Amino acid sequence: MPPLDASLREQLKMLENQALKRDLAAVEAVDGAYIWVDGKRYINFSSNDYFGLSQDPDVKRAASDALERYGAGAGASRLVTGNHALYGKLEQALAGYKRTEAACVFGSGYLANMGAITSLAAKGDVIFADKLSHACMLDAAQLSGAKLIRFAHNDMEHLAQLLAKHRTDYANALIITETVFSMDGDIAPMEHLRALANAHDSWLLVDDAHGIGLPHINAQLADIQVGTLSKAVGSYGGYVCASRAVIEWLHSRARSLIFSTALPPATLAASLVAIEKIAANNFSERPLKYMSQFSEKYSLNKNQSFIQPFISGGEKKALDASQKLKEQGVWVSAIRPPTVPKGQARLRFTFTALHSEADMNTLFAAMEALPWEK
Repeated sequence: MPPLDASLREQLKMLENQALKRDLAAVEAVDGAYIWVDGKRYINFSSNDYFGLSQDPDVKRAASDALERYGAGAGASRLVTGNHALYGKLEQALAGYKRTEAACVFGSGYLANMGAITSLAAKGDVIFADKLSHACMLDAAQLSGAKLIRFAHNDMEHLAQLLAKHRTDYANALIITETVFSMDGDIAPMEHLRALANAHDSWLLVDDAHGIGLPHINAQLADIQVGTLSKAVGSYGGYVCASRAVIEWLHSRARSLIFSTALPPATLAASLVAIEKIAANNFSERPLKYMSQFSEKYSLNKNQSFIQPFISGGEKKALDASQKLKEQGVWVSAIRPPTVPKGQARLRFTFTALHSEADMNTLFAAMEALPWEK
């Protein structure tokens, strides 16, 4: 067996030759829709901070005040002494906004999906998952011990066929999907999913990570709503919103909750103010307007979300396109396998409330540099 470093260097070289090696860019500063990397300013069209709340003065002030009052960390798991009083306030705000009986905050969206899915399904059960469900949902489904059956993306006819064929072979059934798909920006047909879940005695769990703040998503039709506080909320953490019975079950069975240190109080305080602002305001109008402008200009699918993919196909082609845009002062990340299927590499554009018409004009001008734009 070759030494560890030598083996990994050989595999890293293979990834590099396939245009699949990942590198980390250090963001030196953030100012609204702009980031600085290596001393150069870019308009950021890759952020998930859709409403700009990470930069909101009230949100930052809440975090600063909590940091000064309570300190930097929680010091323990929520089930020991880390369950800070701000957790209760944030969970009450989340449950109210999501129209559920209760909520449970986790350390991240990944941990929330992991905790919910592995607690609700086990050996002898079955999970039906949309083929394009987020990696954390599929990881959780595989770890749960339940039978995992994947249906074609947003294909309700295929899901109905699979439910009719397999549902009665298992004790419990869980359907999992995203409300807004993170790489394509398209939306799950929630009414159809709810009807199929009802017809086949199944539970419906959705990941609403990219849907919060969009009034037309209908995430409340699910039995369990999972999400993150790190995107539109502009903070960090994850959550599960559901009935009180589900939440109490997670308190006792969700390993990703039980065995994780609680979030810092400053993060909870920031999230609480951000959720209150989202509940009281319609922040989606501007980013949806820019999404519409972009999709119309390039004859793309008109997603009713903040995400628009521009598919190049080849991995190197996507990397080259991303680099050309950076040369024009526009930051758009190249998304490559395994994040997306092979042959589906893309630029993933996101539009936020922080962008301006001038930013959009700069983007359109920069797009002219792409050989495959026309």
